[in-house]
Amino acid sequence: NLRKIKKTMKAKDIVANFYKSDVVLDTDALDVLLHDDVLLEWHSTKGFLQLNKPIILDLSKELNKAYVRSKNNISHLVAKGDTVTVRYTQYVKTIENPREEMLLAHFIVIWELKDDKLFRGYQISQL
Repeated sequence: NLRKIKKTMKAKDIVANFYKSDVVLDTDALDVLLHDDVLLEWHSTKGFLQLNKPIILDLSKELNKAYVRSKNNISHLVAKGDTVTVRYTQYVKTIENPREEMLLAHFIVIWELKDDKLFRGYQISQL
């Protein structure tokens, strides 16, 4: 359970556990993992977004309404100190069709951790 992440975990382990889980659909667990001053800068195919903690949590609530499951296939996970880079592909199952897994997007994100929480993120995604 992500709520039980110990402070002794390394940054790479924290980020790996985050992306290997369904936490994006669990707003309460996500709230625990995000630093209060988190900022995610996201370049997507639809434009540039800057997301703070309340916006990220609201996005999680909206995703939870549309998807019953989210899964990330991680291809790269590289860490240096409190900075971790992840390359992954995200798949989801919709509420309308929970048996079919569909591709959501491909992502690369660099996370800086502070106080063992996700603090600064720099993300690029493409369909």
